[in-house]
Amino acid sequence: MWQKIPKNLLMKAVNLWPPFVGAGIRLKTLTPDFKFARVEMKLSKLNTNYVGVHFGGSLYSMTDPWYMLMVMEILGREYVVWDKAARIQFKRPGKGLVSAEFRVSDELIEEIKVEVAQNGKTEKELQVEVKNQEGQIVALVDKMIWISKKKK
Repeated sequence: MWQKIPKNLLMKAVNLWPPFVGAGIRLKTLTPDFKFARVEMKLSKLNTNYVGVHFGGSLYSMTDPWYMLMVMEILGREYVVWDKAARIQFKRPGKGLVSAEFRVSDELIEEIKVEVAQNGKTEKELQVEVKNQEGQIVALVDKMIWISKKKK
């Protein structure tokens, strides 16, 4: 479904996606080249846990699709990109506004292309920090993505 949305409308569409709306997750920035994204989430009644801080599932959700989506868009339609695994480490309670920034470098894309050409596939582990407004790390999320060429 998402691949059929024009890229210039993707930011608006993803901010209307029910899992993000329900958790209060907002895509604030997505560069046209898909190499940088910033996501934010305010603490609200819909994403607060039993002790009054951000629900861990919402912290993970705000990081879930971005690396896969960004790498997929950068590489183009001749590649297959899947999320393979994830791990989250909670470092401190999330209060107020939290954010996560995702960066995909030219070096990473070139490394992926070379490894797929040599091995038919590759896996990359990418990390993102979820931070509070003071810049403190609330959670570390490791995402493993799997990439191959599409079979013709």
